[in-house]
Amino acid sequence: MFALTRLVMSSAMRMVYPFLPTLARGLGVPLNAVALAVSARSALGIAGPLFGSVADTRGRKSALRLGLLIFSAGMLAVAIFPTYWVFLLGLLISAAGNIMADSAIYAHLGDQVPYERRGFAVAVIELGWSGAFVVGVPVIGWLIARAGPAAPFTWLAAVGLGIALAWQLILQSDTPGPGGTFSLVEGLRRIGAHKGALAGLVVALLIVTANQCVSIVYGAWMEGAFGLTVEEVGAASAVIGVAGIGGLGMVALLSDRIGKLRALTLGVGLNVMGSLSLPLLGQTLTGAMATLFFFYLTFEFSVISGLSLMTELVPEARATMMSASLAALAGGDAMGALVGSSLFASGIGPNAAIAVLLDLLALGIIVQFLRGYRRL
Repeated sequence: MFALTRLVMSSAMRMVYPFLPTLARGLGVPLNAVALAVSARSALGIAGPLFGSVADTRGRKSALRLGLLIFSAGMLAVAIFPTYWVFLLGLLISAAGNIMADSAIYAHLGDQVPYERRGFAVAVIELGWSGAFVVGVPVIGWLIARAGPAAPFTWLAAVGLGIALAWQLILQSDTPGPGGTFSLVEGLRRIGAHKGALAGLVVALLIVTANQCVSIVYGAWMEGAFGLTVEEVGAASAVIGVAGIGGLGMVALLSDRIGKLRALTLGVGLNVMGSLSLPLLGQTLTGAMATLFFFYLTFEFSVISGLSLMTELVPEARATMMSASLAALAGGDAMGALVGSSLFASGIGPNAAIAVLLDLLALGIIVQFLRGYRRL
């Protein structure tokens, strides 16, 4: 059920990337305007601890249900009023709900699953994130092609409400976890005093910024370089979803065995190679799909191994820590969207070069500040 919840919410988050040109045309605005809205949605994640800490103070079940209801409200607003400013507002509202729900999911996972098996458990839940490209995005492309750009928002709102009701029925009521005795301010103070936690947050910011520099433009790249239609872009996105699932498989097989920190280091190093390959091997459609596959495979392995590590760094304020991690990911999304969309006029090469530089910087921080946490 956690994987299904992540699938629905992640489909809403990820659909803007391959269909960026289509959404811009449907809203009657330039491509950069939609990219700016996506960046604003990501920037909201910087306030993630404000939303995510609800799971520490009110309980995991309450935060999960409330997050789904807020998410559905944002989707429904866009479905009813498909204008640019409502689109922007809907993205912000749904993002707040997504942060709240994700923080509750990760905190519940940290409460229930021993750390020695947590990499595997996180990988299972994150099937929803990768499955969004395999299932959600192609279905959304099908809906857009037949009913227009506003159609997916109606369905996402309805399914989100249905899942909120399901959680009400099947998840037992809970009390706040170990971090419940801390206020949001105290939880943030403890995170700020933890060198490893701060280093982990910076690494998360960097590797997601690198990924977003490519993600924000790959749909436009596919359209412009290879003449793909909107449905073909949606179908091509399924390959990226398969890569994500492959990355999760790597996490399930390796992360708990070699340690989350080693897995994170290995993944970022391989992602450097994937970024370098994009302009070099992406001259044909086959080459582009192959390099995108490897790029997203290694990114998924990196970020999920990193999230597994983060669940144990500040366990007394776990939900607040995970919401801070999601805030770092969102900050990377925002920065990458702005940088990536501005660079794309020169082709995919500059986007890939920035991704390489950011990944190398992340590797330096891992070696310098996280090497003392080899036990994790």
